Amino acid sequence: MNARSPLDLINRGRAIYELSDSGGIVLKNPQKFISQTLDLLAWNAVLGETEEIRSAARWIIRRAGVELGVVPSSIQGLYEARGRKEGSGFTVPAINIRGLSYDVARAVFRAALRLKAGAFIFELARTESNYTDQKPAEYAAVMVAAALREGYEGPIFIQGDHYQANAKRYAKDPEAELRGIRDFCQESVAAGYYNIDIDTSTLVDLSKPGVREQQRANFETSAKLAAHVRSIEPKGITISLGGEIGEVGKQNSTVEELTAYMDGFLAILSKLAGKKKGLSKISVQTGTTHGGVVLPDGSIAQVAIDFETLRTLSALARDRYGMAGAVQHGASTLPSDAFHKFAECETAEVHLATEFQNLIYENPAFPRDLKEEIYKFLRKTCADEKKPSDTDEQFIYKTRKKAFGPFKRKFWELPADVRGKIGNDLENKFAFLFERLNVQRTTEIVKKTVTPVAVIPPAPAALTEALQKVNATPR
Repeated sequence: MNARSPLDLINRGRAIYELSDSGGIVLKNPQKFISQTLDLLAWNAVLGETEEIRSAARWIIRRAGVELGVVPSSIQGLYEARGRKEGSGFTVPAINIRGLSYDVARAVFRAALRLKAGAFIFELARTESNYTDQKPAEYAAVMVAAALREGYEGPIFIQGDHYQANAKRYAKDPEAELRGIRDFCQESVAAGYYNIDIDTSTLVDLSKPGVREQQRANFETSAKLAAHVRSIEPKGITISLGGEIGEVGKQNSTVEELTAYMDGFLAILSKLAGKKKGLSKISVQTGTTHGGVVLPDGSIAQVAIDFETLRTLSALARDRYGMAGAVQHGASTLPSDAFHKFAECETAEVHLATEFQNLIYENPAFPRDLKEEIYKFLRKTCADEKKPSDTDEQFIYKTRKKAFGPFKRKFWELPADVRGKIGNDLENKFAFLFERLNVQRTTEIVKKTVTPVAVIPPAPAALTEALQKVNATPR
């Protein structure tokens, strides 16, 4: 499926679409574009042999998305409505896709179409982007391609999750650490990430006297980063920003922490960015950990989430600060009977990742030989991450997320029937979660509150050069 060059990409689709020097696209046959060309473009957006080919494929996908009504968007309007209490009773799932991304995203869209769900987010953390080898431009293009492939139409929400400050690096060189986050925000916004979660909760210092001083480095740094994101917003778009008051896996958050963080954050942001909007949501800690607590046999320990804390902090976020509410991280491995409680507590958003990874690895259709190859690789390359007390099952469970990058091509090359079986199981899982989180039939409220704004970046230079060759050739 590899194209030899951007010109090859153009020629392969010549009977189905045309590109113009001015940056336009004409879809001669939208149905054929979706059924016959998208798979090729998605493949080359990820696995193209050169950066020129990958960039060209990503641009064509994004441009076609605009023409067919699939537009990366900010969820800000919906969250502002929730802050005004104009929408309630549902929790937006934010789905981290670490691998097999095209197939997983297609499963999400199939579930969404089945249930008329519009309020859901695709996201990837900064660290995940690195170890899964999915840069923002690649990830965004794959999400748009998946939507088009399944016939989905409307705004899609792509989010940068945990754009996090590393406490040790920050202590050594604060400006260098912040510069790295700012640069990644810039790259993400350019790719179509119009939702970004700023996480400087790692800088909270509980040894300080008083909650405000404990949160000071958190809210000061978060406000600086928020002001930067506001300065790079595309025209007509207000990026939905999230903050975080308690590092996931640490002690549960409190009303005093939320108030100290938000009051400090807003005071500094007003000085740095004037009347620019603040946060649309706030992440809190209520008893979970990312990936869950792994038992010696590789299973996950039962976790007790403090839903009353979620309810209280969500209400405070809405009533005092006009936000959509609180955000719950690390929830995908919770018992099935827990998910409906998020909507009951008016939790704004819940982040889900590990269970989808598990459904890939543990699917009966997943090739045993590939799994053994991956585990052998992990035992060698991640050996320094194994604690003396870890069993092999615990070690594998905690590290297998790091195989998605090195084995990306092999995941994409899985046989169609294997990908189909995994995709069907994932679709059912997403449908279950959408129902439990009560986001079925949310297409209407999304349509009322979110106005998609098409942002079309200039065509890559190599694609423009290829177009000039095409247009100079007599037909």
